[in-house]
Amino acid sequence: MSDILEENHIVVLPEENVVPNLDSEITENSSKIVITGVTQDVSVVTAVAEESEEIHLDELLSAYNTIVEKIEVIEEEIPYETITKDTSNSSSTNTKVIQDGVNGLKNVTYKVKYQNDIEIERTFIKEEIVKEAVDKIVQISNVTTRNSQTVDRETASKIVKESSSSLASKVANKTPVKKTLNASAYTASTCGKSPSSPSYGITSSGAKATAWYTVAAGKGYEIGTIIYIPYFKNKPNGGWFVVQDRGGAISNNKLDIYMSTYNECIKFGRRNLECYIYEM
Repeated sequence: MSDILEENHIVVLPEENVVPNLDSEITENSSKIVITGVTQDVSVVTAVAEESEEIHLDELLSAYNTIVEKIEVIEEEIPYETITKDTSNSSSTNTKVIQDGVNGLKNVTYKVKYQNDIEIERTFIKEEIVKEAVDKIVQISNVTTRNSQTVDRETASKIVKESSSSLASKVANKTPVKKTLNASAYTASTCGKSPSSPSYGITSSGAKATAWYTVAAGKGYEIGTIIYIPYFKNKPNGGWFVVQDRGGAISNNKLDIYMSTYNECIKFGRRNLECYIYEM
């Protein structure tokens, strides 16, 4: 009996029972062979036993579900990590990817068990790095303001001639300084004053804030300074503003533009704008 099982690569586990036992002799006329245990399809053996008093060896083999073990090597990706380097120290920041991330590769070895071509168990054995992953590096830094540039007289004259604003005529003989400023927007309701307050909507200059005219700037710009912003050249003011206001968070690198409604301010958000500064 044991020789026949061995020849057919059948291993009897300790928890399995064999009838007749392993020491018995099996002949072609043997009446019955039964193996019971956890790796056996019991329903098939029972059905065969009910149909016939004899179970031949080929029927036994077809009812016995062998377990096959395979060693498999699978190539898997190693996800890259994202590293953020924050070197900023202000609310105005710029985010830039200074190194793109690249996934790595590794070969992973598993021992896999199949029963009737169905995977029933997978065991990790080892892994081998084929290609290391490259980290994605993101840098957050302060928004930098370009150095001031004195505009030549030809450019200054062209800016004034192209505008019909009365403010443009006031600076016809002046040469502006070109800067890039970080601009935001505000309105009377965002200044922390009640509409019933006498100073509601009143600027630091004493004048009432006016949309498409008033801007708040740092103390580096005197009240009355005229600023031309090309971004707004198609607006009612042609892009010309006057510094009439201040603000606690307004530095010399920032500008706050007065608008009529809070929704306009939200829609505008914050952006870097090219500005022409005319000191009066």
